[in-house]
Amino acid sequence: MSWFGEYWKPVVGKLTMQVVKTLLILMLLALAVWGLRQQVVSNKVTESLPIRYVRTEGVFQYLSKDEIKVALMPMVTTSIFDADMQLIHATVAKLPWVKSAAVERVWPDTIDIRVNERKAYVRWGQNGLLTEYGELFTPNNVSQFQSLLLVEGPKQQEAKTLEIMKGVKIALEDQALELAEFNVNDREAWKIKLKTGLEILLGRTGQLKKLQRFLDTFPVLGQEKIDAMQVVDLRYPNGYAVSWKPDIEPIDWGKPKMQE
Repeated sequence: MSWFGEYWKPVVGKLTMQVVKTLLILMLLALAVWGLRQQVVSNKVTESLPIRYVRTEGVFQYLSKDEIKVALMPMVTTSIFDADMQLIHATVAKLPWVKSAAVERVWPDTIDIRVNERKAYVRWGQNGLLTEYGELFTPNNVSQFQSLLLVEGPKQQEAKTLEIMKGVKIALEDQALELAEFNVNDREAWKIKLKTGLEILLGRTGQLKKLQRFLDTFPVLGQEKIDAMQVVDLRYPNGYAVSWKPDIEPIDWGKPKMQE
């Protein structure tokens, strides 16, 4: 090989590498421009498809559609593509009256929401409601439910307290009595109140047995004596004490020793 060929060989190699690098740079620039154009096109498509409708389906008695609207407003001012469906679902499900919810994106401009409403079974304390299964929720319209039975008990014991109350309620209904309030304090002592106003103290042990023993005395007492009772204290091993309503002549039933 001549010296001329040997001289140009590295030069040609360098030029080839420069050409390759230039082509690669041009290709990357082309891809970047294409990607930018695609993003612009995508943004234009997205902006042209805003959410225009939020459909809410369900049978509502206490849950307001306006309440759902207010909760979702910050999340539906975007396009149908950018809407965060998980966040929308979580926001709806968190509303006090919502038992369950399903959220769906409907092309081209609608969010579809299907809601099942909770049903209040009893009041829990002053600010809460319980479902029939002991689920606690605290809506802002509890004051509308003063006619419901009032249940009070230890925190985190809603379902257990409700099941106990149901047993007491059934026992009373067998004697045509209606339960108005059921209370279990932190020491697990029971107290109940009937719709007639009669209060019954049941203590911490053998409560259902003592209640049944009291109810078994009704035929002997007669309705007049029962109606005259204000407070019945069943915290005794073999009997109970009675406080009579004002202006009622008391009956001396002896003074049984209170169970410790």
